Amino acid sequence: MGILGREDVCNHVLFVHEVRQLFGSAVPAFSPKFPLAMTKLMADERRSQLKQYLQNVTLDSNITNSDVFRGFFQKLQQDTFKIQTQRAFLDVYLADSSNIRLDIQTSDTAERILEVTLYKMELSRELIKYFSLFFFQDGDDGALSVVKKVADFELPSLQSMKELHCKLGIRKWYMDPSLDMLLMDCRASLNLLYIQAIQEVKKNVKPTEGQMKELKFLQENANKVKFLELIQEVFYGYVRLDPYPEEGCSADICVGNNEINCCIKLPTNQTKEVSFKINRLRSWQVTFLGATKDGDEDALELRFYNDSGTWQWIILYAKQAFLLSSCLKKIVSEQMMKAAKEGQEMQIKMPKSVKNSKKPSIQQKQVMHLGFTSRKRFLVMPNEDSVFEKIREEDL
Repeated sequence: MGILGREDVCNHVLFVHEVRQLFGSAVPAFSPKFPLAMTKLMADERRSQLKQYLQNVTLDSNITNSDVFRGFFQKLQQDTFKIQTQRAFLDVYLADSSNIRLDIQTSDTAERILEVTLYKMELSRELIKYFSLFFFQDGDDGALSVVKKVADFELPSLQSMKELHCKLGIRKWYMDPSLDMLLMDCRASLNLLYIQAIQEVKKNVKPTEGQMKELKFLQENANKVKFLELIQEVFYGYVRLDPYPEEGCSADICVGNNEINCCIKLPTNQTKEVSFKINRLRSWQVTFLGATKDGDEDALELRFYNDSGTWQWIILYAKQAFLLSSCLKKIVSEQMMKAAKEGQEMQIKMPKSVKNSKKPSIQQKQVMHLGFTSRKRFLVMPNEDSVFEKIREEDL
């Protein structure tokens, strides 16, 4: 939720009370207000608390789909970026940096802009759910770098993107590469997948020499279906975050295929690869760290509770922490849907005696293992030579 500026904090607190009245105990509690007039330091702290609160609130789709929530954020964005409703032309970029120009209203939400874009591309309406809008920035290598997924209620207007130094782009929005097969019969969706896959070969994918030769041959012959089928066999379907630099140390972080993959360059110039399996994660949370010594006012961390022999908290310091969190939520959602489907198929085939047993179903096991858990907020700044840290549970 990076759209909050230096607005009057009191207006935001009123929103907190409205949501609380509407949804009751389903809404997390917000910290009490200061009894005296707020200083600038207090206002900054209050603003940081609100950002964290909104991050927790958005976990509930019932709240984010409500008129109160959407109305508040539409007004907030219009006030922050001084957006007046008027006609405008907006460029939506594809993975290869080509773009589609749209005639829109500056008050149009991302949900509306996505529909217009895909309609203009002649994408089948039932396939819209497999794509989403993202904020991009021009990378050092000339390619577009994904910053964050744009929420349906956001207003990706020209003013806001100029403020954030971003472009608006479209890409597939699912983490299971096997779902590509569902979209290959539609010319528009096949083209979108193919364009994105080519960029992944350049940035993420790790094919063998033989696979790379065959991929180039298929690309030269524009055999999109065969290209997508072959790429399934390599390091594909990952979202790559921008490298995280530290003094004498850096990390490349990719998420996909049921894992967070970290390739770390140590101060000794050695490279170490670490993988965290998503089904070994118990919970995660994005936290605002406040201003850093580098002057970054929106420094972020993502921490997750991981089982790698022993349970421990792992912290990643990443500017694209919200993007990483969105990817994790999507992976878990897809896993639960798949487990639910498999559970239904097993119930049909299971003998009656087995059906009546009290053992939890596959779906129930998945929910218990991957469910969100609440915990205390605990901030840890990175060491000068480390990319992520571990926190023991007794430290919390």
